[in-house]
Amino acid sequence: MIKVFIDGKEGTTGLKLYGRLKGRPDVVVREIPEAHRKDREARRDFINESDVTFLCLPDDGARESVALAENENVRIIDASTAHRTAPGWAYGFPELSAAHRAAIASGKRVANPGCHASGFIALAYPLLAAGAIEKSGLLHCFSLTGYSGGGKKMIAEYEAEEKSDALLSPRQYGLGQAHKHLKEMQAVCGLENAPVFSPVVAPFYAGMQVTLQLYKPAAELEEIYKEHYKNAKLVRVEKADAFGGYLPANAFAGRDDMLITVCGNDERAACVALFDNLGKGASGAAVQNMNVMFGLPEETGLEIGK
Repeated sequence: MIKVFIDGKEGTTGLKLYGRLKGRPDVVVREIPEAHRKDREARRDFINESDVTFLCLPDDGARESVALAENENVRIIDASTAHRTAPGWAYGFPELSAAHRAAIASGKRVANPGCHASGFIALAYPLLAAGAIEKSGLLHCFSLTGYSGGGKKMIAEYEAEEKSDALLSPRQYGLGQAHKHLKEMQAVCGLENAPVFSPVVAPFYAGMQVTLQLYKPAAELEEIYKEHYKNAKLVRVEKADAFGGYLPANAFAGRDDMLITVCGNDERAACVALFDNLGKGASGAAVQNMNVMFGLPEETGLEIGK
């Protein structure tokens, strides 16, 4: 039985994570009493008595919780931005390489990827590894996300009976090219330059569509992805034929796997990752990482399409 503590269970990611783990027969989720959930010493006890602690906290809170982990056997999966490029932390995307998977399996500290970053890295990393694009290249990426990625405050704004007309249309943000995911996107891929990145939040609850546009033959890129992800359980590579000429950004809402598809022709290609910002982009990835850490089938307890 794996003893789990979720530090920050009240947030969007924490609640989803709790829902995924609560019913598993191989997991016991230890719940801190409401009156003590912000009590430093109480949290210290729960962290150190767990087999694995998930951090679903703001960055400063995540750093504080790591400092409270005094039991060397406690394993931590951090869903915040705090440790995604930190030395000594494994990056929690096992499909990237055998080395990434091994680091997660043996690691005591695993940083869960950011949602936008998951899509970009899933698309860029295999092409860089195959030499199809250069680390010195100038890349461009845009990403559509459902509003649940903005947390409880944004969810309340979008779901209010009366709201601004601005919330009825997609809204681009991160306009100063300083989005918090850029650092990991560049570092994990080993890029010399951060990509030009345009994130867009749209009026649907969950789902994500990340696009990397390249002047490359679409068929060539598709073959690289197929080879790279041929043994992956949670990343599939398929043509977009099933969507009738459109790619809905919420097509994978409610799922924990990711679809990669390449659209285009012999000159230009749009490489697209479709997934759920709360699934493979957050709590689903965290559960997958826990499964890898404890030697379980990585899809255990996850929702994967046929």
